[in-house]
Amino acid sequence: MRREEKDIIIDNLAQRLNEAKHFYLTDISNLNAEQTYNLRKKCYEQDVNLLVIKNTLLKKAMEKSSGDFKDLYDVLKDSTSIMFCETGNVPAKLIKELRKTLERPILKAAFVEESVYIGDEQLELLSALKSKEELIGDVIMLLQSPARNLVSALASSSSKLAGALKTLSEKQN
Repeated sequence: MRREEKDIIIDNLAQRLNEAKHFYLTDISNLNAEQTYNLRKKCYEQDVNLLVIKNTLLKKAMEKSSGDFKDLYDVLKDSTSIMFCETGNVPAKLIKELRKTLERPILKAAFVEESVYIGDEQLELLSALKSKEELIGDVIMLLQSPARNLVSALASSSSKLAGALKTLSEKQN
């Protein structure tokens, strides 16, 4: 590969790193063609963009980007794939699902919401993280709960009140 081609790849990758809110660094080596195809298919279905990249190019792109990725430099050994995503926990759940039947992909590191997670042991934590949409849904549900209880209490009170008034009116007759 010529120097100009490498520079274009580094620039494009640096731009993607600048725009990315979340990305995972994984090792997918030792997967055969069918397993790699299935991984790419599942990534596509869940809006995860999977790229296999040389460590030196990725490190140069990280250095060129505006983010602080120094903590990730140590994991750039052996084979590295990068997973870009919009929702921070999707790749972790995907990796966890695949690991039920395969020994790879292995999580090297993750960059989620400006936080760095290093090591495969972080997979459980990352898969348990709630996405922004899930958190908003939880807050809305909590806000609706008191209103539902009030409406329910008023509805049951009005029927009790109507029943009591009817009973009183029948006694007076």
